[in-house]
Amino acid sequence: MHLVRSLCLAGMIAVCGTAASPAKEQPSGIPAWLRSHIGDGEGQIAQVVLQRARALYLKKLAAGVVKSPCYFAMDATRPNGGKMGKRFYTICEADRSFRAVATGHGSGRKVKGAPNFTNGRECVKNFGNALDSHLTTGGPYVTAETRTSFKGYYRNGAKQDVALMRSFVQFEGEGETANARERVIGGHPAVLLRKIRYRWMPHSPHANVNGCVPFGTLEDYAGGRSNGCTTWSRPDAEKIIPLLKDPTTLYIYPEAEDIKAVAQDISARRRHSPNRPYWNASCLKQIGAPKFWSRETLGPILARFHKEPEASPGRPATCKR
Repeated sequence: MHLVRSLCLAGMIAVCGTAASPAKEQPSGIPAWLRSHIGDGEGQIAQVVLQRARALYLKKLAAGVVKSPCYFAMDATRPNGGKMGKRFYTICEADRSFRAVATGHGSGRKVKGAPNFTNGRECVKNFGNALDSHLTTGGPYVTAETRTSFKGYYRNGAKQDVALMRSFVQFEGEGETANARERVIGGHPAVLLRKIRYRWMPHSPHANVNGCVPFGTLEDYAGGRSNGCTTWSRPDAEKIIPLLKDPTTLYIYPEAEDIKAVAQDISARRRHSPNRPYWNASCLKQIGAPKFWSRETLGPILARFHKEPEASPGRPATCKR
């Protein structure tokens, strides 16, 4: 309650105790310093993305669901990489800070016998919420717990063996994003280990019962694609993840209805106007038209053509001494 009161005094909530809805949120309700960040340029945020992200945050804040002084937004219609690639936003209105960084998007999949719903590295064409689709789903999220896990060892530039500990922030969704936990959708640094083999390191706290640990080559895929999660570069993740110790909101644009509306406009050859749904112009030119794959449509296809059988428990990996 004290936090809501302080934000009211700071001008973040026009009527204390009442959260603005996305439909009623007007640009005039956004503080002047924050309105200066609205636009299509480098490091700027589209007006509709900011309005919806802010409305979601104020709604959850007033309901006591979140406590953080900061909230987040992502514009998945923008390109990934280059000068225009900063499309993940950290907004802290209490101290008037706004920061834009790069983030990855869902790669999609090419499944034998099914339509190709893959995405390129730069622009997203396919979106969806089906389990195992590897697609980004736009809509409202609230951040949940952060889990840090051991991924294996790698050799760094100083020729030292380093343990890769990667943090993962779980997202909770609603509506189209409601199966975020089931899909293990969240945020994490864009690093992983490739070419995994096992090495005998019995004194390692991460060794299995055979004294072995996974050992691989570190790959930094910042600016690349993911399995549907939100990924940041390691330096950016080090700044973002500490801000998530308290639950807050993340709004990802576009939602299913936005995608369908843009696709319908393109199909009808309607000229774009400020009153029509927003999409980044450079990516729209590249993808032609976006598509949303619902779990009702894509789920049965993935279930039928799933390539990855469930792993059997087996024995802990062995390695040579």
